[in-house]
Amino acid sequence: MTSRDRLSNLIALSALGALSVACSGTEQTSDKPPGAVFAPDPGLPGPAEWNSPVAQPADDQAGSDRTACAYSSGAMPAATQGVSRPNGSEIPVDTIVIAMMENRSFDHYFQKIGTVGVEADVAPDDFTNPDTEGNPVAIHPANSYCFVDTAHNFAAIERQINGGLMDGFVITNAGNHEAPAPGLELIEGERAMAYYTEADIPLTYFLAQNFSIGDRYFASTPTQTWPNRAYLFAATSFGESNNDFATNVDKTIFDYLNQRGVTWKFYATGLPTMGIVALAKLGDYSAAGNLVNIADFAIDAANGNLPQVAFVDPDGTSDPGIHHSDEHPPAIMQIGQKWLGEIIDALARSPHWDRSAMFITYDEHGGLYDHVVPPASCPPDDRYEEPGVRFTQYGIRVPFLVISPFAKRGYVSHALYDHTSILRFVEARFVIPALTNRDANAEAPWDVFDFDSPPNADPPAVPIPEVDQAKLAACDTLWGI
Repeated sequence: MTSRDRLSNLIALSALGALSVACSGTEQTSDKPPGAVFAPDPGLPGPAEWNSPVAQPADDQAGSDRTACAYSSGAMPAATQGVSRPNGSEIPVDTIVIAMMENRSFDHYFQKIGTVGVEADVAPDDFTNPDTEGNPVAIHPANSYCFVDTAHNFAAIERQINGGLMDGFVITNAGNHEAPAPGLELIEGERAMAYYTEADIPLTYFLAQNFSIGDRYFASTPTQTWPNRAYLFAATSFGESNNDFATNVDKTIFDYLNQRGVTWKFYATGLPTMGIVALAKLGDYSAAGNLVNIADFAIDAANGNLPQVAFVDPDGTSDPGIHHSDEHPPAIMQIGQKWLGEIIDALARSPHWDRSAMFITYDEHGGLYDHVVPPASCPPDDRYEEPGVRFTQYGIRVPFLVISPFAKRGYVSHALYDHTSILRFVEARFVIPALTNRDANAEAPWDVFDFDSPPNADPPAVPIPEVDQAKLAACDTLWGI
């Protein structure tokens, strides 16, 4: 049973019962001196302490403090981001859309991004990993759209990183997989060293050419899906390092959005992944109109009725798994690319476009190769289930794309980000405090935006990719569909 299948079953049963830390290198400037005071707009709902004036530190001071993990849960964004960074209504974004896909690494998707003129840090052409007999296995173009799922639990990822050698991808995947395999020939470790090209994932390459990406965006923790998604929703996994429900959830971004009076919806394809941190509240959220079907996104977008924060959740629970839109292997990634293209197109055509920002990322790398060593991270809190897992290192790099009229064209950010950087942007826009120490020390991705001269005020036509029917048929045959 996959992690998403387990989530599906548990949510169904419940329903029946009722350190982003480095200096950013941004180009933002400000005439405000250090110590300038940011005062939230008057009349904002929420606790009084959320509406108090905040002295803004110099950018360099804020950066060094984040590096030192000096900020704590409850810190307001204006107190941690630097004086040049905007806050609240100074940020010309009224609609934030967040899509988290599944289990692809940065190098796996962007290895050949230089062929379209976008220069990012990808693995050298001679990058190899040893196989079980010590023979080097080189990176290579993928020969299948539906390879068997690769190993990505905590132990496997620890070996993949191997103290910074990044040489465990073949070994951990030799005969190892996390989904049923239709044939032993499909579980060779070499599959972890494969990459896709523009011909395979044209939407991703188009977005990189026309908008912004980041090549120092890491999963929040070096383990599997549920803990990493929890960081997007709550800036912590509540001590969990495996695909288990946390038993001590105290607050999530959904709680804080409600306290602030910010409108939000979770558009789900199938059962929602927000159940990882909000299982007991799904019924209430559904009744309140926060939890809706993914089909409503295009309707709301066309009618100008998107909420201020919209999470869009791809399908990761239906059968057959290779047809999922979340791109989690063995899913045929072109299905997810088509799904994403339709979401982006709906936003770009909507009345919301002029003041919108969409963030696209992947929960974790899924066991696929990447050459960059994950750096140290700020622990979110004092919760941990295993003594050796204290959440002081990021997970392996994953794709990160920003789609917005304000997103710089063909821009590659080299600033250090993780899933809580997206949270910090939401918190900065709506003047919401940090949920944990992790997002308190996270920097929002300011450098990808040009708020003064929007490069994509007139959005380019989004090419919605079609699924290669021949390759789809081959995968169906391989999986006995």
